[in-house]
Amino acid sequence: MLKRRIILFFVFLVVFSATFSIGATVDVPEDEAKAFLEEFEKMIAEIQNENFGVQIFLHNVQLALPMFIPGFGVAWGIFSAYSTGFAFSALSTTIDSLFVKIPPIAMIFSTPFGIMELGAYALAMSRSCILIVHIIKKIPIRPQWKVILYEMGILIGLLLAGGIIEAYMIETFSESTPKIKWVRE
Repeated sequence: MLKRRIILFFVFLVVFSATFSIGATVDVPEDEAKAFLEEFEKMIAEIQNENFGVQIFLHNVQLALPMFIPGFGVAWGIFSAYSTGFAFSALSTTIDSLFVKIPPIAMIFSTPFGIMELGAYALAMSRSCILIVHIIKKIPIRPQWKVILYEMGILIGLLLAGGIIEAYMIETFSESTPKIKWVRE
């Protein structure tokens, strides 16, 4: 049972990563990318305060917890992965910087917060899949509540640590480098 659970976790790790990569390859027209960037900057300005790490955590938890919903969680996770990849593609269209030459998937796997978030999302999506299979096979879910709560605790811990690390890295990066030229001319 544990072996299947681990395999399913890694399957959804690959599914999320692949879907993110597909979203990141979408060509975003420059006007659409600029509009996205304006909204993105507004969102960052709203959450970037003395509790920036907590704000990132709360945003990610809002995305992740629905991924536990049987069946729907898998679809929500795939949508979230694609949307995140699409956002990366839109940023790459508008940002004139060296980092856009780095493959998007490498950005996830090369940062501690990226790995933590990816692990949390794969955990939730795989649990969603397990729950829907149990519902279809009419296997009682009630005995799994303790495990589900443990997994939610792990997800919350990963996203909290990831949010704090991400905020720290963003603040450190933005203080130690010149401002990024956001819009290509």
